Amino acid sequence: MRIVVDTDVFVSALLGGGTANGVVAECLRGRFTPLMGPALIAEYEVQMRRAGLFAASRLSEKERQELFDIFAATCRWTKVYYGWRPNLRDEGDNHVIELAVAGNAQAIVTRNTRDFTLARGLRFPRLRILTPAQLLKEEP
Repeated sequence: MRIVVDTDVFVSALLGGGTANGVVAECLRGRFTPLMGPALIAEYEVQMRRAGLFAASRLSEKERQELFDIFAATCRWTKVYYGWRPNLRDEGDNHVIELAVAGNAQAIVTRNTRDFTLARGLRFPRLRILTPAQLLKEEP
């Protein structure tokens, strides 16, 4: 199953979030194929540099970077050739939908499902918006 792992899920995994950890672990095991593109990797990198965000993390900065590198290596690089602009409430999230559509993803995994379900205009009926817990309940 091809998925897009929203930044909030990866950051939660770095902070020790249970179901977010499970999503990243299942990607590393090959159960899910995460998609990655230029805008999403840039967003991940910005969050990874926020030292204050990780003050309570059980992982050191070096360990977080190593996990990110390993995770990124499992991702399928996906070029986005067309900007759909589904007009999400947060314009900054539109690139996630565009990546999912370009890579023919079955789901976007996010803890902020509300931000993605309130799209105005364009609809992508085969693209599901799932929480980490919902994704992990999916049949392999």
